[in-house]
Amino acid sequence: MSLGGRPRPQPDRDSAPWWEAVRRHELLVQECGDCGTLRFPPRAICGRCRSRRSAWAPVRGTGRVASWVVNHQVFLRAFADEVPYAVLHVRLDEADDLFMYGDLTGADPADVTPGMPVRAVFTDVDDDLTLVRWRPR
Repeated sequence: MSLGGRPRPQPDRDSAPWWEAVRRHELLVQECGDCGTLRFPPRAICGRCRSRRSAWAPVRGTGRVASWVVNHQVFLRAFADEVPYAVLHVRLDEADDLFMYGDLTGADPADVTPGMPVRAVFTDVDDDLTLVRWRPR
């Protein structure tokens, strides 16, 4: 896979450790150091207890499709060869309120259904970037 003219993710202070783990093919989320709530995307403050303490916790990388959109429009020329494509909103198996987004791979976008079981797969784009995508289980 090549990004071509596609935008590249820009890691920031909160997300850089996540991108480093993804590069190693590890899927992590933040865990609050006070109340234990799992959260994603990464952020400095727990949304449940407001704590600033957190650590990174591994997750299985499995979940179910909570929602999705199938894009049929070419918004960027770099995506022209991939239309239509599906972007999934995945509820991770670890918690009912823990979600990740990502594109579908290994299936036709027309075959996506509510609650469809999926698993994370890692796609090495180049020496500096790995993406998380979702494949049906």
